[in-house]
Amino acid sequence: MKTIAVIEDDIYIGNVLEELLTESGYSVIRAYSGTEGLLLLEKSKPDLVILDLMLPGMSGEEVLQNISELAPVMILSAKTEVSGKVKNLNAGAVDYITKPFDNDELLARVGVALRRCEAHADGVVSRAGIVMDTDTYSVTVEGKPLKLTKTEFAILKMFLLNPKKVFSKSAILDYISDYTPDGEESSVSVHISNLRNKLKEASDRNYIRTVWGIGFQFDGEHL
Repeated sequence: MKTIAVIEDDIYIGNVLEELLTESGYSVIRAYSGTEGLLLLEKSKPDLVILDLMLPGMSGEEVLQNISELAPVMILSAKTEVSGKVKNLNAGAVDYITKPFDNDELLARVGVALRRCEAHADGVVSRAGIVMDTDTYSVTVEGKPLKLTKTEFAILKMFLLNPKKVFSKSAILDYISDYTPDGEESSVSVHISNLRNKLKEASDRNYIRTVWGIGFQFDGEHL
């Protein structure tokens, strides 16, 4: 069963979406603000996100910048300006639907978005000279094979899929829990250090940045 996250502060519209999607065979999880939406996606891995733009606190545009690497995002908004649609599509949204919406059209476009994303899910993640194949558990850095432990592989995958996000040690443990039994926060720094050294040895680049007092971040732009 496909899971769809609905990030919508209007309770009525959210209820309509949940009922519509549930009746069509989807599992639905919900958030009512931008910040809550980010927290939801840190803990869950939906197949699609339906995102409102006019949210309390953090705007939908800001949320999109943080989650477009985590899951495909479909915008559902009362904003109808063409320039805004183009901006959000260029920022990573896979579709843009305006309110009020037709139920049948929304379901059809949800289905198209899910099929399109499945067609492109070939298991290969590539960023800043690093190529990871999640099907064969292989990694190359600038064409050179890199041998990683299971935990290091999981951490690197997390960074590659979330290149702008800063992860605390606890957030890293939560993310890699599905890939490795390592559950000690004290060991995260050791894994990060080992991974950083292996990447640097292969490329002479510092791919992982320490954000003091917060955690760690992939640094693929300023190498």
